[in-house]
Amino acid sequence: MKFAQALIPGNLIKRYKRFLADIELDDGRVITAHTPNTGSMLGCCDPGSRVWLSDSGNPERKYPLSWELVEAAPGILVGINTGLPNKLVEEGIRNGVIRELQGYDGMRREVRYGAENSRIDLLLEDAAKPACYVEVKNVTLAQDGTGYFPDAVSTRGTKHLRELAEVVAAGKRGIILFCVQRKDVSEVRPADTIDRKYGHTLRQVIDAGVEAIAWRADVTPEEIRLDKGLPVRVTP
Repeated sequence: MKFAQALIPGNLIKRYKRFLADIELDDGRVITAHTPNTGSMLGCCDPGSRVWLSDSGNPERKYPLSWELVEAAPGILVGINTGLPNKLVEEGIRNGVIRELQGYDGMRREVRYGAENSRIDLLLEDAAKPACYVEVKNVTLAQDGTGYFPDAVSTRGTKHLRELAEVVAAGKRGIILFCVQRKDVSEVRPADTIDRKYGHTLRQVIDAGVEAIAWRADVTPEEIRLDKGLPVRVTP
């Protein structure tokens, strides 16, 4: 996925109220930008970090600039926009990169399903095989080459795991797909020290037949593109 326009560089002053960040642009202006991320952004919102913003081009918006990337470690850019992973995964399916999800004729987004009234991110369908329900999660937290999810307690994420297990019990295919928007990760694990219940539930649903896969993105100020599958490890 290429950015429609050149991103605007700056330095983070602070993130606050979840969806706001004060940033000093390279031209010296200090602006408030929208932060499209509901998580804690642990390790990705340190004051002084180099950041990149997109411009909506809409002067009617209260915050026309949105925070897209941060340099979380020297030379390591991280995509923090949680609105992008679904698009990245859809692109990866359509261009044949995500090998595990090939062979379906149709794809629908945000389809309601399950006893807990969820919306599945992507529903893959084909007349010759069971439907495939794909729930996408954005991974930005990393340490020593391992990516972790979630970066904050995620009741909603645990609910999605339960819904996927019900899908599998009904004879369909359920996938939890971790989209890693940073290049310095070689595997993904549940963040048990942050949300033990999520990790416990992930292990349960994998035992019940839910498939856990991960794909890593190459992140630059010009483009974010999935390019490598990673193992998901749930053993201690």
